[in-house]
Amino acid sequence: MTTTEPEPADTTAFAERVFTSALGAFETMSIHLGDRLGWYRALAERGPLDPPGLAAATGTHERYAREWLEHQAVSGILEVEDPDAAASARRYRLPAAQAEVLTDRTSLDYLAPLARMITGAAGKIEALLDAYRTGGGVPWEKFGADARDAQGDINRPWFEHRLADALASVPEVHDVLSRPGARIADVGCGHGWSTLALARAYPDATIDGYDVDGPAIEAAREHAAEAGLGNRVAFHVVAGEGLPTESTYHAAFVFEALHDMPRPVEVLAAIRAAVRDDGVVVIMDEAVAERFAPDGDEVERIMYGYSLFLCLPDSLSTPGSVGTGTVMRPVVLESYAREAGFSGAEVLPIEGFASFRFTRLVR
Repeated sequence: MTTTEPEPADTTAFAERVFTSALGAFETMSIHLGDRLGWYRALAERGPLDPPGLAAATGTHERYAREWLEHQAVSGILEVEDPDAAASARRYRLPAAQAEVLTDRTSLDYLAPLARMITGAAGKIEALLDAYRTGGGVPWEKFGADARDAQGDINRPWFEHRLADALASVPEVHDVLSRPGARIADVGCGHGWSTLALARAYPDATIDGYDVDGPAIEAAREHAAEAGLGNRVAFHVVAGEGLPTESTYHAAFVFEALHDMPRPVEVLAAIRAAVRDDGVVVIMDEAVAERFAPDGDEVERIMYGYSLFLCLPDSLSTPGSVGTGTVMRPVVLESYAREAGFSGAEVLPIEGFASFRFTRLVR
């Protein structure tokens, strides 16, 4: 076998890439700390603060608070008022842009949950390593509250701010949802933010949310009660395969969940049976490229990250899973739809949902 020596410049460039990735990894973990310990929120609400002030405001240890504040400043996340002051007297400020991204749960730019999701996966690395060796999996509930709540929080702003307009922009969907007494199924609803967004957008409709994760359903019920929508929204700990067998619904949605399901064909077949012939079935999933290419964009890169550490291990934790993974190409979705009895799939002309594709399944 012939081997070639690498070009020194190529080696240096890749070493720099790995080092930059390590910086990003530590920064992501530090964002998780600031999010979970309330440090960002305290700075946003009470700042600027020095280390003793931040520690007192959050019930944390001053020495760790100081180290974190200094790290955040040298990372360019926080601003420091008086860098020449004594370490315990320096006052730090969270700029408005960073505050929105890291503390505003209603903002479309809220990304603190990403750090929670990543650290949730990292905390299960031994179980993941075992799964990669054996072909087993790590079920979603094993990733804990950080991952579960992060998934709900990261999607909530998009559902609350954009879903109603997105669906209203497609007449064949909007008209069905606007029917008096319309019944809608939200399959794989998680924390229920999509379900509640549907209820707000279509006040004459009743909506059932379905998910296999009990704690997520409990959270969804709490959200519905807080929103005053409990009279039109119900949540059920039921897998997608367990939908009512009669044609109960005028519409059914699966928002960013079909790729996680171990038996997607069976789920789509159940949805087809549960939705009336004149109804609509819409799948919102990741807007990955139509086919694999090694020069994939940032959407591809992050979706493969989700898949490797979260979605695929969760799916493969169920015996007999097809193991779709997060990167579900359009041709894969269409093949599932056809196996389930649909005649095809068409991408809907919906814009304004970053990284997502809406597909209508055709009877």
